[in-house]
Amino acid sequence: MGPTRILVAGGSGFVGSHVVPLLRAAAADAPQDIAVRLLTHRRPPPGTAAGEVEAVHGDLAEPATLRGVCDGVTTVLHLAARIGGGEEDCRAVNHEGTRALLAEARRAGVRRFVQLGTAAVYGDGPHSGESEGRLPETPVSATSVTRLAGERLVLAAGGTVVRPYLVYGEGDTWFVPALVRLLGRLPHWVDEGAARLSLISAPALAGVLAELAFAAPPPAGRVLHAAHPRPVSVRELVTTVCGALDLPLPTGTMTGREALSHLDATADPVFRRHLALIAVDRWYATSHLWSLLSRPPGPAFPQDFTHHTPWYRTSLLEQLPKAT
Repeated sequence: MGPTRILVAGGSGFVGSHVVPLLRAAAADAPQDIAVRLLTHRRPPPGTAAGEVEAVHGDLAEPATLRGVCDGVTTVLHLAARIGGGEEDCRAVNHEGTRALLAEARRAGVRRFVQLGTAAVYGDGPHSGESEGRLPETPVSATSVTRLAGERLVLAAGGTVVRPYLVYGEGDTWFVPALVRLLGRLPHWVDEGAARLSLISAPALAGVLAELAFAAPPPAGRVLHAAHPRPVSVRELVTTVCGALDLPLPTGTMTGREALSHLDATADPVFRRHLALIAVDRWYATSHLWSLLSRPPGPAFPQDFTHHTPWYRTSLLEQLPKAT
């Protein structure tokens, strides 16, 4: 068997910045020839300055720049996505950019293509423990619509799509920060905090993706849900985050309708969207993924979050006083 060369698109992003060090370590320890190549657009990818990884320039929004980036590559980890913005900008990266990267991978004879997707493509829910292939895909935002279009291209080409729901850990600028801001605006439980959610830490998700890059080929043309197998109730989530960050717990309870009415009064659609993400069950069966891997899922959220608390305390330093 020839050398393994892994191309990572999105290696400097939230999840990618956790994946690349794992790939570098695996390459350093492996007896066979393994190389890591990073597709870079703006920011210098981690490890390139020290010569630990190879960098190639390319922009998913400009397909012509991708010519040759997959030459000699055996595996593509596609972790890049455009989050937010208008539909045209999202489509250029998430749909057409994925199409162009797949075409280049096909031209170069890439054997394995793994994409980081999102369970947001299932829409607003509720979703309660469904397996892959059992839910209709009804995305509601430009980001999710275009990401789903890209995912479908990958699946049709025989690739694998890994779909987490909510991801936490170092580099998180959305999930926990949004929860903290929502608690500042709506300091009450919603339906007693009974909704359950699928969560996974960025390091755990990175481990999943790294193993899929090296392990026996994952099932072709299939979606894999990625989360800790134990769903987390919103009450457990909020209690853990508030305890770790010294925030007051919510008081009293509202129905989902009452909470939406309260947030409507603030005329802020962003907070209404944040509420919708945690107000109903959104948890997914993950047994298929974990049966493929040698690594265990690790500790459940309440225990695992303690490892991430110092980073969140520093990153939310300016935000926390406003939330209290």
